[in-house]
Amino acid sequence: MSIENNEKKPIIAITHGDINSISYEIMLKGLKDSRVYENFIPVIYGSPKVAAYYKKVLNYNSLNLNHISTVEEAEEGIINIINCVSNKVKVEIGKSTDIAGIASLNALRHVLVDIKQGKIDILVTAPINKFNIQNADFNFKGHTDFLKHEFDVDEVLMMMVKEDLRVVVATEHYPLSEISNVITEDLLLSKLRLIKKTLNIDFGINQPKIAVLGINPHCGDNGLIGKEDENVVIPAIKKANEENILAFGPFSADGFFGSSAQDKYDVVLAMYHDQGLIPFKILAREGGVNFTSGLPIVRTSPAHGTAYDIAGKNKANPKSFIDSLYTAYDIWKRREIFKNIRPLKKQDIENEK
Repeated sequence: MSIENNEKKPIIAITHGDINSISYEIMLKGLKDSRVYENFIPVIYGSPKVAAYYKKVLNYNSLNLNHISTVEEAEEGIINIINCVSNKVKVEIGKSTDIAGIASLNALRHVLVDIKQGKIDILVTAPINKFNIQNADFNFKGHTDFLKHEFDVDEVLMMMVKEDLRVVVATEHYPLSEISNVITEDLLLSKLRLIKKTLNIDFGINQPKIAVLGINPHCGDNGLIGKEDENVVIPAIKKANEENILAFGPFSADGFFGSSAQDKYDVVLAMYHDQGLIPFKILAREGGVNFTSGLPIVRTSPAHGTAYDIAGKNKANPKSFIDSLYTAYDIWKRREIFKNIRPLKKQDIENEK
């Protein structure tokens, strides 16, 4: 196979999220060292006014931001920022406000226009408040559902990534009371197919080993504690195996993570949010990335929320944000390589003899 040389520097668009949260702190801290973005061009979709406010709060006044009107004006080697909000925007650190919700949505709307016109290569989203962003134009449980709708894709995965630890959640943001009704054999099989494709293309793993967790405690104990594992999870795993998907399980979540069994697999498919994210966040500590698989663009975000309690106190750790940038860039590179791989032509084989 032949891989064409690609020296393109991708543009990473960064939406500023909730302006009263730790978003600007982690962005400014994460980007203050230019070595972080030596391989890509960062463009913050946010507010120069709000950025200036946080620069003062954090005593980062020497940090230069390149104010641009359009993404075409973005320059290498510097932090670019596009204004997406009214200059009358008001920052109230640590508070959930309607203004902050509007500012979050405005940045998302602005960046989506540029993404759909092919001007952006990668999207990194800073944390939003899922409550204050709700309005007539945004009736979603978070970024994942919103982006799935905007790009009109059939299936997405919320994949939490920390180096070789990967955890996928089958049902994402659903109330626990709805989980057993939402999880079906078809849903799990669809997720397993996308997991394999994602690890093939985005992570370069040819035959990923997938651990599947059970729905009920002890995977139902042979039907004593619910029959969902016998009737839904096990048949989905069997069908996946028939399609040459290396899915194993189901495993009881407590014993699985308690014995570090995750180290034996390339990815873990959890049934619901807390079953997967609690152990992930304990193991990932202050790092970790939320990657949305299944979108036509690479999208990541830090594996944490708005953290209003420490906003403006210079206590926020930018590691998860920096990991989001690096993970997104690595996935983008793999996708570029995958696109440029072509079968050797007959003359190529002859020339190599």
